[in-house]
Amino acid sequence: MEARAHLKYARISPRKVSIVLDQIRNKPADYAMAVLKHTPKAACEDLEKLLKSAMANAENNHNMDVSRLYVAECFVCPGPILKRIRARSKGSADRIDKRTSHVTLVLKEQE
Repeated sequence: MEARAHLKYARISPRKVSIVLDQIRNKPADYAMAVLKHTPKAACEDLEKLLKSAMANAENNHNMDVSRLYVAECFVCPGPILKRIRARSKGSADRIDKRTSHVTLVLKEQE
């Protein structure tokens, strides 16, 4: 039995999200929540909400014990890239890529 939560089109680079996901992978859910609360990274706010959502899904939809949950899987995939232009010297332009992320978090119960 597993509980999933998805975060789609998050306006943060997948590279930045994966750094934080590596810290909480295979950790108990309450420990992962503490790590997300006290890590000064931009991705932590969104991931904290995602973890709360996954815990609520586990409790309400699958009748799992919240105290025995752990982060079984967590991964990030790149979403669509918003392409913007910044003016440069001599009338030229540079392209700015504003990257988005799709994050998936899976919680399971420890045996």
